[in-house]
Amino acid sequence: MDYEAIIYEVQDNILTITLNRPERLNAFNGQMSSEVHNALDRADADDNVKAIIFTGAGRGFCAGADLSSGSETFDYESDGRGIHPDGGGVLTLRLFECLKPVISACNGPAVGVGATMQCAMDIRMASDKARYGFVFSKRGIVPEACSSWFLPRCVGINTALEWAYSGRIFDAREALEKRFVRSVHKENDLMPAARDLAHEFAEQTSSISITMIRHMMWKMLGADHPMEAHKIDSRGVYFTGKSEDAHEGVQSFLEKRPAEFSGKVSTDMPEFFPWWEQRKFE
Repeated sequence: MDYEAIIYEVQDNILTITLNRPERLNAFNGQMSSEVHNALDRADADDNVKAIIFTGAGRGFCAGADLSSGSETFDYESDGRGIHPDGGGVLTLRLFECLKPVISACNGPAVGVGATMQCAMDIRMASDKARYGFVFSKRGIVPEACSSWFLPRCVGINTALEWAYSGRIFDAREALEKRFVRSVHKENDLMPAARDLAHEFAEQTSSISITMIRHMMWKMLGADHPMEAHKIDSRGVYFTGKSEDAHEGVQSFLEKRPAEFSGKVSTDMPEFFPWWEQRKFE
């Protein structure tokens, strides 16, 4: 696929996906959704991609849904011009299933789906120019992109409800205080900081371990008892423990040298992966 609404760039095993409609503050539309899906599929299939960073072109991250259809933007049945009832949900569900760590480097305004899509990313970082808004109550609709599941898990139910009830725009400092973002950086320092963190995930770590960890952590958020985690932990340790990566991890430690892991996500995942029931979009 040739991309127009995003930029896809891989450097040093790190993929940067840049939302690329700067003339519209990277407003989210069907083309952008389709291209991001394709990019995630491509990244999952590429063993050279070991971490993913999302950011925005220009001065914004994502201004939310493209409102160029006017008052019927969210009326999917009006005349075919409206957007998908929850295109953001399709995106965050895809992010939820991603095999690689995902970092958000929010460089500017992020409202509506621009904010909710980040809830499904593993680590959120912000520029001091970033602004967030869960503005749905002010548009006469409800939160989308599975944010009623993700957002309370990010910041707790009280903050999630306050932000969603009010629909107000808040700055990066408040996002940091409420632990929505990991850190806030000067505008020019954001991407270098995000890349430094991505390198921590991508260098001298087992790609198999990283993918397993990502899904163990996310999937266990919905478990009803720690026994469910114990069952997956035990199976994971058993199968990864006999792998070449585990042998290399221990041997490199004993020999006091950097590890050189050979395991590939595309071919070497444990035989029970995925262990969860695959869900279809409804």
